[in-house]
Amino acid sequence: MLGWFNKKKKSTSDSAQQQELQKTAPDSGETGAEKPASTEPVPEKAYVEAIPDKALHDDTCRHNTEPDSKPIDTHAEEDPSKEQDPGAGQVKKSKSILTKLSERLVRTRDSFTHRLDELFLGKKEIDADLFDSLEEILVTADLGIHTTRDLLEFARRRVKRDALSDPIALKELLKERITSIIVAHEQPAERAFPDNGPFVIMVVGVNGVGKTTTIGKITRKFLNSGQSVLLVAADTFRAAASSQLKIWGERNNVRVVAQHEGADPSSVVFDAMTTAVRKQYDIVLIDTAGRLHTKVNLMEELKKIKRVIGKQLDGAPHEILLVIDATTGQNGISQAKLFNEAVGITGIALTKLDGTAKGGIVANIAQELKTPIRFIGIGEQIDDLKDFDADEFVSALFEPRQ
Repeated sequence: MLGWFNKKKKSTSDSAQQQELQKTAPDSGETGAEKPASTEPVPEKAYVEAIPDKALHDDTCRHNTEPDSKPIDTHAEEDPSKEQDPGAGQVKKSKSILTKLSERLVRTRDSFTHRLDELFLGKKEIDADLFDSLEEILVTADLGIHTTRDLLEFARRRVKRDALSDPIALKELLKERITSIIVAHEQPAERAFPDNGPFVIMVVGVNGVGKTTTIGKITRKFLNSGQSVLLVAADTFRAAASSQLKIWGERNNVRVVAQHEGADPSSVVFDAMTTAVRKQYDIVLIDTAGRLHTKVNLMEELKKIKRVIGKQLDGAPHEILLVIDATTGQNGISQAKLFNEAVGITGIALTKLDGTAKGGIVANIAQELKTPIRFIGIGEQIDDLKDFDADEFVSALFEPRQ
């Protein structure tokens, strides 16, 4: 489990003290609940008030935490209001995490691992033709030119050093090297947790990659670990962006700080940080705009948001999480470099891996960006955002055909 979700729960005395502080604290003009949301389920009739359109300093109030039962594709960030019940369609408990992950990576396995098997089984010796065919497979799986060359050079050295002649042995060499590439850039996530004050995560990425959906799913993870969460709608320019985040706030029974459409994002963040510190929230998740076609203005806006966060809380944001759509392939790498130059990303959430045959992008991201992958999205359910584990991922990727 990612270290973020191992943080110790507040003690009873801490909770009582927090509630007392909330009672005596001056009002900042916010509406809705006056304390961080409990992780306990809310009764079905817990609806308190409607969310007013374009409300200034609007916080989402207490709502039923159970999502609607009608299934949807949560890959579509634009319509989270139809989110499926977290328990619906889950695989049987008897299935291991590895088995489930392997099933969701079937497209990549068919175009990568199984093609490797066919290549190696059809060859009797390791020669130049085999390496040419291997290079084509690696590039097709979106491992990238640099990573592909690294893998081929590693394989050639090991073949020569160990005097290997059996082509099937190359599969284990590739598995070993891909794992080492990913692991080389892993960093403990929990080390960023502050000793005092909330843990602030600034979520960035272009529109359509699944930022809002990812935030909603991460929120559920924090709630399940007993931590209080405040969501911040700092994407004030995209139509319905705040509304989407509010819906996730309702479903998770957490507060959402938002302002009217077109408001200054830094102003929203300033209000949210004030609320988070005063009311002692454990976690702050900040949704940001992703209009890459106006990247100069966007990046300046993100820099400003980062400065505002830092002025409100020393050392924050503690994590700048970039969300990348795995189906975009090499374009996702280009996006990552732009965001990294602007604000310095510290972690990556890779969405829609189950919908692409180019899962090799995981190794390519590790090699090119040298940034740890925190999460991978492998399905539509709320629990299909998985904490990334390199050994687990590569084992699933190289799972033999059943």
